[in-house]
Amino acid sequence: MSLTRRATLLALAALACARPLRAAPVRYRLDTDASTVGFHFILNGISQTGSMPVLRAEILIDPDNLAASQVDVTVDVTRARTPFGFATQALVGPDMLDAARFPTIRFVSQSIQLGSAGRISSGARITGQLTIRGQTRRVTLAAGVYRPQGTDPDDLSRLQAQLTGRISRAAFGATGYPGLVRDEVMLDIVALVRAA
Repeated sequence: MSLTRRATLLALAALACARPLRAAPVRYRLDTDASTVGFHFILNGISQTGSMPVLRAEILIDPDNLAASQVDVTVDVTRARTPFGFATQALVGPDMLDAARFPTIRFVSQSIQLGSAGRISSGARITGQLTIRGQTRRVTLAAGVYRPQGTDPDDLSRLQAQLTGRISRAAFGATGYPGLVRDEVMLDIVALVRAA
């Protein structure tokens, strides 16, 4: 092998080694005690709130390509709660969420549009498939992923993910009590996750 060719190969090898290594996507596990789905609805003209626990969440964050990050959240419908027992019974009953037949709600992301600063923490939107009562519809939710206050900017070991948006319950077949409960429901999903 000629001296020139050997020098060229060594230079190429050195350049390859000098390239920065890409960070691997980070998978997070759910802290179930600190995670919930809050929702707001209008009952007889009055705003009401309720909640459902998050059963599981898989969040994969790619620090080199935030738009390629993924979210998969499943909610336990059978443990839905509202301030009023009668409203809770109606909510999980056959005319609304029908928890006996459809015990979970699931959201799986398909694409992420980053916020104006190129981050998930400021104005991002996540589009994905939401399944309620066995019916799946495409929805877009406002998204935010944040580090706990006071942590180092490079410390991504614990994160809080928040997804918010509005849906039509009728679009998923939850059509009960139309004269009493407004169709639009506001969602507020909060998941505390830790690097696996």
